[in-house]
Amino acid sequence: MKTKTFLLLLTIFTMNSCDTKSPVDMIITNAVIYSVDSSFNTFESMVIKDGLIADIGNNQEIRKHYSSNKVLDLNGKSAYPGFIDPHCHFYGYGNGLREANLRETSSLEEVLEKIKDHANKHPEGWIIGRGWDQNDWENKEWPSNEELNILFPDRPVVLVRIDGHATLVNQKALDLANINKNTVIDGGEILSKNGELTGILIDNATGEVNSVIPKGGVKEIKEALLGGQENCFAVGLTSVHDAGLYLNVIETIDELQHNKMLKMRVYAMLSPTEENFEKYMYNGIYKTDRLHIASIKLFADGALGSRGALMIEPYSDDPENSGLQVASYDYLHKMTSLADSFGYQVNTHCIGDGANRLMLKIYSDVLKTENDKRWRIEHSQVIHPDDFNIFGKYSIIPSIQTTHATSDMYWAEERLGDRIQYAYAYKKLLEQNGWLPNGSDFPIESINPLYGFFAAVSRKDHSGWPENGFQAKESLSREEAMKAMTIWAAKSGFEENELGSLEPGKKADFVITDQDIMKVPEMDIFETKVLKTFIAGEEVYSSK
Repeated sequence: MKTKTFLLLLTIFTMNSCDTKSPVDMIITNAVIYSVDSSFNTFESMVIKDGLIADIGNNQEIRKHYSSNKVLDLNGKSAYPGFIDPHCHFYGYGNGLREANLRETSSLEEVLEKIKDHANKHPEGWIIGRGWDQNDWENKEWPSNEELNILFPDRPVVLVRIDGHATLVNQKALDLANINKNTVIDGGEILSKNGELTGILIDNATGEVNSVIPKGGVKEIKEALLGGQENCFAVGLTSVHDAGLYLNVIETIDELQHNKMLKMRVYAMLSPTEENFEKYMYNGIYKTDRLHIASIKLFADGALGSRGALMIEPYSDDPENSGLQVASYDYLHKMTSLADSFGYQVNTHCIGDGANRLMLKIYSDVLKTENDKRWRIEHSQVIHPDDFNIFGKYSIIPSIQTTHATSDMYWAEERLGDRIQYAYAYKKLLEQNGWLPNGSDFPIESINPLYGFFAAVSRKDHSGWPENGFQAKESLSREEAMKAMTIWAAKSGFEENELGSLEPGKKADFVITDQDIMKVPEMDIFETKVLKTFIAGEEVYSSK
């Protein structure tokens, strides 16, 4: 009798337990939730508790099992994993918000007008601007500094090209950096015309001027990081891989995150300084809830737009020039071997086919076979046809930026000639390992990850040109493009078990948009607006 009574009570208790709803922090309902899981499923509802995804499913099942004081009804709107930019310059972008914006200028005259206006608003100190691109001007020759010298004889002026690999400076800046006609810099160029310096500095030569620009203190670093964060949240970014940081900036990021002021997740690539190595690399991987340090950032060459990208054969439009190798083979090999000995990932900037071949050779020497070290070639922009298979053979990850293709397509063939067919070959690169991350390289490109998504699937600019897409065979599907800025981007930073998809147990980083980018007409993608951005279940941005 006692046994029967016990079983009856147990049955009643179990039934009541099943009817009891678990209290949670938030429920997302009536949505189209792209989980970006292994099956690329969609769901209607998602449950958030303690900053994590507790469950995901259909409306009926979620309502049956969970309750919350905060229910967000999306009325059919779409949600995605928080967007991740796996190659950008987050701190540099924030720092640049105080500089003159020279993007989309159509001539040197327009640049000068913007600089004069900026100088009037900031009457003291160095004048710094960024974003000009002579390839967009009617006169595509390198500009020179004669007018800058007249306008600003006593204030140093530094105007950085859009790619960050060339700079126009005035005579005052040259004097402060001790650059003259006899200066020679390895891995850099100082352009002259008729025996006079033009003020154009390329690649390593830009460092001479950068080294004498007064550096901001902790206050300025904090302002840059927090200002950049605000804008990035507004476009749905919840995590960034900052491609090259110095110790003072990393420590400020750590402090701000610890104080819950900087909520952005940061995968910080170390600039290869002994100071950075002593603090971080020599002590192993450094990881907190929002800061992850497990890689170093190297440079092999410059940029295609400034003809500093290292090519195997000379440029088609500059037959005396094959670009620049900005670091020696011995140095690059030493750095990769050192990083490997401490279990650090190596991420190297390579644009030209010569730079890519150089680093693929160094990587393969150190890696020796297939592996899961996820060493990355940043940009992987121009690849010799004989070299594609090296990526897959040694598990080397091409880290791409699809907006580079649609920014460069107007003039890239002039630089490369027939080699253009092996440039921006994202589909061919994807086939090597079956996955790749897609970032923006902002502030060189826009911070908006949807622009990269659009470029990946359309290979067009925002006017819809070219009609059939630039080398359309190298486009990615929408599913591939979504993975490249979520789960594959997370994987490129060893974070795929925490981020990049909306699955139970993962961090509740997600984005809500006003239209479904997986289904809207192609030309509507880049007009999509982010409505809300969440990190660890906390709303960090709302359009309302």
